[in-house]
Amino acid sequence: MDLQYNGEVHIPVDKTTVEGELIIPHNAGAVVIFSHGSGSSRFSVRNQIVAKFLQQKNFGTLLLDLLTKEEDRVYNNRFNIDLLTKRLAGATEWLERFPSAKECRIGYFGASTGAASALRAATMLPQIQAVVSRGGRPDLAMNDLKKVQSPTLLIVGSLDIDVLQLNKHAYLQLTCEKKLEVVDGATHLFEEPGKMDIVSGLAAKWFEKYLHSATQET
Repeated sequence: MDLQYNGEVHIPVDKTTVEGELIIPHNAGAVVIFSHGSGSSRFSVRNQIVAKFLQQKNFGTLLLDLLTKEEDRVYNNRFNIDLLTKRLAGATEWLERFPSAKECRIGYFGASTGAASALRAATMLPQIQAVVSRGGRPDLAMNDLKKVQSPTLLIVGSLDIDVLQLNKHAYLQLTCEKKLEVVDGATHLFEEPGKMDIVSGLAAKWFEKYLHSATQET
């Protein structure tokens, strides 16, 4: 794959520095920023699977650690949606200034608690063109869901009973273009054979519709 940028990035946000991995293929018209879930990191195997799939579809990807290692040791920080949202929004604004991404549209891929920060950040940044949530907790941003304008896809495993119910409730609150995809036979982490491939395909299709197609029209 021909890349115009591939490397670690250090992003100054909120009086600290967050670490990330940025990969941008040549001629990419869009970059997807990953907002990881509680206890996860940019090295998450599952998010790496999705990111590599998206790169093959000519999307750039930015996998972020929204918390420093020290902050992540404090369990409550992982559920501090205000803090995670502020970091994600700051990283998004940094990416918009990054030379290789200046002309790119931007979408979010959120997992677990990271989905809440992605949805909340999307209400603050109208330039976010699409959001995908994998096994997410959109209910943690319930008060903001009616303000989300970005087309939003919620992906949940059929065996992730509690989170599925939370997503169904959150889905009803969304007034934007939206879809709820239930992956049959998948648990919360989509660890079953082939389930992450399904997630990757669903995410790519959503981003192609709302990021790539929009890019081609302009």
